[in-house]
Amino acid sequence: ISTDCPADGHTWVPFENSCYYFVHGQDDIAKSYTIEDAKHICKGYGLLSISTIKENNFIVKYSSFVWKDQINVWLGMYYDSDSDSLKWFDKTDVVLNNWDNSSTALALIDVCAALYTSSGKWVKVSCEDDPEHGVVCESAQSNSKDNRPLLLALVILSVLIIIGISDVVWFLHQKNYFSSTSFTSFEYHPPFRSPSGDETSLVEAEEKEYTA
Repeated sequence: ISTDCPADGHTWVPFENSCYYFVHGQDDIAKSYTIEDAKHICKGYGLLSISTIKENNFIVKYSSFVWKDQINVWLGMYYDSDSDSLKWFDKTDVVLNNWDNSSTALALIDVCAALYTSSGKWVKVSCEDDPEHGVVCESAQSNSKDNRPLLLALVILSVLIIIGISDVVWFLHQKNYFSSTSFTSFEYHPPFRSPSGDETSLVEAEEKEYTA
């Protein structure tokens, strides 16, 4: 089984079970984005969500290859008033605790989050007033089965079937050929029988009369 990232013309980077698109180049003209801008750029996919320190470290490290400066990257996180907690945009709970210790006076309803690549920590920021400079889209890898073994098996099976049919046809042809040959070429030859004594005497008498 092989894994695939989206084929939409962008450079998606696989890591574990996800693919990531670090928005850069021609897609990064604005250089500064609100949370709504970031969601629009990643439309059809998802905004970055992080569930492990290993994944967090990967994002921080790869960001240094994409962007020259250490920037803040939007996280796909929002405040859920029903549960009175922060959740990812896919409605799952925020399990990993990777928050910066600095306090914030933001109203909960206005709390969003960003990853500071300089420290690797998450910081609560204003959804309305704090544009960030980095956007990372995320998509789950799709599994595609490798069909080559199945195709090879089908080819081998097809060849065996063709060989089997050919053998049957050849056998029937040979059977019909020998059957027709045995009937057309058969001739009756009576067994050889030596003349009896009386027949021999009669022949000798006829020969004597003829010579006399």
